[in-house]
Amino acid sequence: MNVLVDRNIRRLFVRLLVCILVAVFLCTVFEWAWKNGSDGSRFYPLGCCLGLGIAILVVCYQYVQEQNKRIRHGVKQIQDAISGHKYCSIECSEEGELYRLFHEVNSLVSILNAHIEQEGAGKQFLKNTISDISHQLKTPLAALNIYNGIIQEESEDLSEIRRFADLSEQELDRIETLVQNLLKIARFDAGTMVMDKFEEPVKDMMEQIKDSFIFRTELEEKQILISGEEDLVVVCDRNWFIEAVGNLVKNALDHTQKGGVIQIAWKKSGIFVCISVKDNGCGIPREELYHIFKRFYRSWYSKEIPGLGLGLPLAKAIIEAHNGTVKVDSQTGVGTTFIIEL
Repeated sequence: MNVLVDRNIRRLFVRLLVCILVAVFLCTVFEWAWKNGSDGSRFYPLGCCLGLGIAILVVCYQYVQEQNKRIRHGVKQIQDAISGHKYCSIECSEEGELYRLFHEVNSLVSILNAHIEQEGAGKQFLKNTISDISHQLKTPLAALNIYNGIIQEESEDLSEIRRFADLSEQELDRIETLVQNLLKIARFDAGTMVMDKFEEPVKDMMEQIKDSFIFRTELEEKQILISGEEDLVVVCDRNWFIEAVGNLVKNALDHTQKGGVIQIAWKKSGIFVCISVKDNGCGIPREELYHIFKRFYRSWYSKEIPGLGLGLPLAKAIIEAHNGTVKVDSQTGVGTTFIIEL
C-alpha cells in the first residue's frame, strides 16, 4: 500500500498493532483466570478494553501532534518565501504524500525565485540599455549642436555651410540608424516580429546585397565578389534575410582598408545551406570573439570606426529567427569570416 511508504504512518500502525496485541494477550490471561475461578477477574476484560482505547487515543494524539508540527513548519517556510526570503525550503527527505507535497512546494518556490531573478535581470538589462542609448545619442547630438553653431557663424561662407550641413546629415543618419535598429531588436525581444517565409533564390538575394553597396565600394575602392550554386534556394523572409547578410557585409566593409575584398559565397552542405561572408581586413582578436554579438559592444580595435554595436546582434537575431546559426572565424591581420548555416 502506498500509504505505508510514509515512515510516520508505519510507526502509527505499528504502535496501534502493539496496543491491540497487548490488549488481546491480557484479555486471554484474564479469561483463563476467570475460568479458574479467580474473584473479580470478570471485570478485567472491561479494564483491558478501556486501557486499549486510552492507548489508541494517546498514540493517535502523538501522531497528529507530530504531523501538525511538520505542517506548521511548512506553513512558516511558505510565509517566509512569500515575505521575500529566497532560500526557504521545507525539509522533505522522507517518503510519503505529505513529503511529496512539500517537495512540490519547494519546486514552486524555486520556479518563483527563478522568475524573480529573471525579472530583475530584465530590469537591469533595460536600465543598461537605456543608459547605452543615452550615451550613443549624446555623441551625434553634441556634434549637431557644434555643426549648427559653426553654420550660424559661417553664414556668409557657402562652402563651409555646405560642408557642415553634410556632416550634420551624417550624424542624423547615425541617429536614424540607431533608432531603427533598436526598434527592430525590440520587436524581436517582444516576439511581435512576423516572418513571411518563402523559397528564395540565394544568388538573387546576394546580388541585391552587392548592388546596395555598389556606391560605397566604388567610393572606397573595394570589391564585393559573389559565388555559389546557381539554383540554390532557401526558405526565408527575403527582406529580413537581406538585412541580416547586409549587416555582415557592412561590418566587413567597415573593417577593410582601401582595396579590400569581401567574398560572399554559398553552397549546400548536407542538410544545411551555408552562406559565408569573408573579408581580408584587420581581423578580430580571439579574446573579442565571444563579445561581438552583444548589443552596443564595441571592441578596442574598432573604436575609430563609426558604428553603434547593433548590426551584428541584429543579424544574429534575424538568422536565429530563421532557425539558423551564425559563427565567426577570424585571425588578426588576415581577415574575418562569418558563416551562416540554415
